[in-house]
Amino acid sequence: MKTVKLPILMYHSISSGNALKVPASEFKAQMTYLKQQHYRTLTTTQAVYALSHHRLPQAKVVWVTLDDSYTDNKTAAWPILKANHQHATINFITGFATHHNHLTLADARQMKASGAIDFQSHTVRHLDLNELTDQQQLTELTNSKRWLDQHLHQNTAVICYPAGRANQATIKAAKQAGYQYALSTAPGIATSQEPAYNLTRQRVTPGMSLATFATLLH
Repeated sequence: MKTVKLPILMYHSISSGNALKVPASEFKAQMTYLKQQHYRTLTTTQAVYALSHHRLPQAKVVWVTLDDSYTDNKTAAWPILKANHQHATINFITGFATHHNHLTLADARQMKASGAIDFQSHTVRHLDLNELTDQQQLTELTNSKRWLDQHLHQNTAVICYPAGRANQATIKAAKQAGYQYALSTAPGIATSQEPAYNLTRQRVTPGMSLATFATLLH
């Protein structure tokens, strides 16, 4: 069976200020680069299909993910993606939907309806899962999936571990909760051969040159 390779880009806030924030100007340049180089930005459904069926829709693909559901994902990233006819996945912290500086349910519904964004789980409270009891982990994973499934009328397929932290109980809970894949923060290009509940991602950092950005895709 053919091993497919899928670069998964990891972003957080699309603003400036620290190592987890990529300025909108850099995000725009990176998305423009992907478009000019004819990369297809996959939806979660397409990414899950590619990994589970060992088949890519085309040679050049990338899965753009944004963690933590910051408001600037809507104000800064979304317009760029729409203008470029590109797609991204936002890993949504369901318990933060009423928090300042985080996307609301209304935001999520509006963004999902545009076709440019889909939403997957980043748990309820964004706690380090490996520090919780087995039951607490299962509750975090189950309740966040249920919230997204009910409010966004979907079958949430992916859990993104907060800070990439997980243990064997986390993986067991992810399977039990009904997720098909899980995203970590470990660096590397994801493949259809690596464990489904520990997919590697490529972190995009502020100040990165386009030449360096390009190396994340290979």
